[in-house]
Formats: sequence, C-alpha cells, structure tokens
Amino acid sequence: MRLYRLIDAETTHHAVSRLCRALGVSRAGYYAWAAPQPGQRAGEDALLTEQITAAHTRSRGTYGAPRIHADLREAGVRIGRKRVARLMRAAGLVGCHRRRRRGVTRRDVAVRPAPDLVNRQFTATAPNRRWTADIKQVPTGEGWLYVAPVIDLFSRACVGWAMADHMRAELVIEAVEVAVARRDRLRAWSIIRIKAANTPQSRSPTGALSWASSGRWGRLETVSTTP
Repeated sequence: MRLYRLIDAETTHHAVSRLCRALGVSRAGYYAWAAPQPGQRAGEDALLTEQITAAHTRSRGTYGAPRIHADLREAGVRIGRKRVARLMRAAGLVGCHRRRRRGVTRRDVAVRPAPDLVNRQFTATAPNRRWTADIKQVPTGEGWLYVAPVIDLFSRACVGWAMADHMRAELVIEAVEVAVARRDRLRAWSIIRIKAANTPQSRSPTGALSWASSGRWGRLETVSTTP
C-alpha cells in the first residue's frame, strides 16, 4: 500500500512502468489498487453533476458541454469533456445551439443552367420594365414559411408576393400574378421568364418559368414587347 501511494504521488514526474520496476512491484497490482472502488465513481458523478448543474444554471441554461467543461477546469476541477457531456445527458441538461442555416437552393448538376436574361444589370429606366424575385424562407412555430416577393427594379417597391409552406413553381407563379394584377397600368405585352439556377424548367399560362439566383435576390425579368 505504501509503495502504491508513492507511485501514485510520482506519476506526474515518471512513467508508471518505470516506478513499478524501480520499486519491485507489478503494474497490474498498482492499477488494481488505483482503480476506483465500487460506488466511488457513482459518488464522484453525483458531486460533478451538482457542479455541472450549478454552472448550467448560472449561464441561464445557455452553456453546453464545452463551455461548462472550460468553467470547471478554470475552477480547478479535473474532468474530461466527454464525461461532462455524459453527465449532462444523464441530467437532461442541454445548452443553446445556433440554428443550422438551410438554404432554399437545391442545385441539380444534371440540368443546364438557365441563361442570365438581365446580364447582371439590375436597374430599369421606367416602372414595370424589369422585375426581380426570390424565395425567402422564414422559420415559424409551425415550420418553415416560404415567401416569394416580386420587386420592381425601377422603384425598388414590392409589387407582388405570395406565401406557402412549399417552394414549388406555383408559389412563384402566384407572386407574379399578384404583381401583374396590382400593376393594372401595364400597357405592354410581357413575356415573363423566371430562372431558377440549375433547376428543371416548368411551363404555365404566364410564360416560360425558370429562376436565376444572383446576389441577395433571385432574378425575375419582365421583357416588355409592343403589341
């Protein structure tokens, strides 16, 4: 017992195998002596759980295992990060996590990209000459809400919009139809082309639909023609 205590005190300076060899004892005997007795680790876990719970409470429930582990280490508590995570799971403690961002663009590499009809020129010389559009996802208590706004590049005003729990083509078609209905002073015939980057094209009575994604907004162009 006395030799084992001496080895335990010197493990920070020398290897266990060297100490055991110098003192004439076996490593197996030392490790059997140093192993926690039944119930000892459970008691340590209970004490550590109290400290973890206190740190979690002080953080107003925001700290996860990495931050709590850092706090305990700063307080002089010798504990591993994985043990902190295990005890937190057992106690039902969870920290706050950043919400994972999920983009709405799902690129299909097998589909040829639609052409850039505006040639990166996002300006207009008159109202109702060129519109832009996009699909924006908004988190709600009932799930994701998808909003499709239509912006006039001349006035930068929102001339139409639509909302749905999906982002299929009919969402964009509805937004365009609302914009056309609100801008009843349109005098020119229009071919509306919506371009979605690397997504299959769809057809509708409104025109040829595809999406273009550029900058903050996806681009929807209204190419005016005379009757």
